[in-house]
Amino acid sequence: MSQVTTQPSTTRIWEWLDAVPDPEIPVISLVDLGIIRDVAWEGGTLVVTVTPTYSGCPATSVIAMDIETALRDRGITDLRLKTQISPAWTTDWLTEKGRVKLEEYGIAPPQPAGGPEKCPRCGSKDVTRVSQFGSTPCKAHWRCQDCLEPFDYFKCI
Repeated sequence: MSQVTTQPSTTRIWEWLDAVPDPEIPVISLVDLGIIRDVAWEGGTLVVTVTPTYSGCPATSVIAMDIETALRDRGITDLRLKTQISPAWTTDWLTEKGRVKLEEYGIAPPQPAGGPEKCPRCGSKDVTRVSQFGSTPCKAHWRCQDCLEPFDYFKCI
């Protein structure tokens, strides 16, 4: 590990953070998830503002540790993570790249109508909700009536 002698640009830091995967959905980065709200230098301290997907998210401490590790491994020694809960995170903050990655992974991305438009596996529009509760609190459990495969749907929040 080498110590940074000059401050990397915030653009470069955003790139580094875009490589940090979400611990619950590893195909999507924290940046694509939309929970990294700001990156700024305050004097010699790098401040990363994070908005959790919801206040009781069990992955919050892991996310903080992953952010710190990624930045410290690149030589950032003076770092502060700031949790910002207002405004509350919303699925509107997911990037388009993140939405595509979710679907490729088999998770239907959130839709304004409140349910998935199609099965992320076969593309059929014949889908039904099995349960409002999925593998994590931010997902619901659905099933395709054509391929009969179950899948998660990322709820609109």
